[in-house]
Amino acid sequence: MFGRVRIALVAGVMVMTACVSSQETPSRQPPPVAMPKPAPRLVIQLPRPEPEEPPAPLALSRAIHALWAGFDGRTGIAIARMGGTWVIHERGDELMPQQSVSKLWVAMAVMVAIDRGQFSLDDRVTLTRADLTVFNQPIAAAIGQGSYTTTIADLLDRQMRRSDNTANDFLMRKVGGPQAIRNFIAAKGFGAIRFGPGEKHLQAKTAGLNWRPEYIDNQVFRNARAKLSDAARTAAMDAYIADPPDGASPIAIARALLRLKRGDILSPSSTRYLLNLMSTSITGRQRLHGGVPAGWRFAHKTGTGQELKGRQAGFNDVAVLTAPDGTSYAVVVMIADTRTTLAKRFELMQGISATVAAYHQQQ
Repeated sequence: MFGRVRIALVAGVMVMTACVSSQETPSRQPPPVAMPKPAPRLVIQLPRPEPEEPPAPLALSRAIHALWAGFDGRTGIAIARMGGTWVIHERGDELMPQQSVSKLWVAMAVMVAIDRGQFSLDDRVTLTRADLTVFNQPIAAAIGQGSYTTTIADLLDRQMRRSDNTANDFLMRKVGGPQAIRNFIAAKGFGAIRFGPGEKHLQAKTAGLNWRPEYIDNQVFRNARAKLSDAARTAAMDAYIADPPDGASPIAIARALLRLKRGDILSPSSTRYLLNLMSTSITGRQRLHGGVPAGWRFAHKTGTGQELKGRQAGFNDVAVLTAPDGTSYAVVVMIADTRTTLAKRFELMQGISATVAAYHQQQ
């Protein structure tokens, strides 16, 4: 009996122990600790590095430099390829006299006006003797002692294909005069390209004269110029070469030519029209054109300045050369001041265009 009681007590104790254990209050968890908010991340946007411009082709650069260094005269050269980023140049950022190369900017401004509907190629205009300028102006024969009525298209043809000074200055006035051309150059972002006062005043000042209406007769102009002393003429030519009012850098012209070819300046139809005029020019066949191989297309504008005792201020050719595969190059050669023979000048220019073509054919 005592055994049964002991077992019962033990069992009761076990039950009570179990009950007490089940009723214990669970231990309290400490309150969560507030974590500090992370500081805002400071993000610095670093500028993306400019892509490195690929170097100009070394062999071409060396060949052009050799031609340039071997020529006796102050000469600027620039060569650029369509779609490329390099420009090969010698004195390419200096202002060189343009002379009739500047007719290119007049023609572009005229074509922009046509694109805007301000006038058309078929518009008829009348020129009189008062419109005559000086030096190269074949249109003077058509004007004679009276007048000549023609079209804007005819004047563009005479200006770009024959480098007629009177046709050029008439078109210049048609679009607003010298300042309008300067504004056009600035608006297009052409860079280091100046535009002078027009052929009459530019040529008179370069000779050491002030323009007078009777100078429309070339012989009268030449006689007046011949009466000046050598010192006066030399001073006038020196001043012109040192700070040409129509100066332009070869690099700026090369880039403008590629933009014209690419169609950035004019409408597609006007681009084709102007390049066709440049392709059929009858001037300067022995300059850059003389070194261009068969099968290449060639569009250009020449410029030729005055001479004084064998010294010439401005002997230029600027062109777009297009290979049979469609690759185009702008080639600019501007001889600002030289006493070399014509044969040496032709040799330089033909050597440069031939070198560019040979480089392309080896690629």
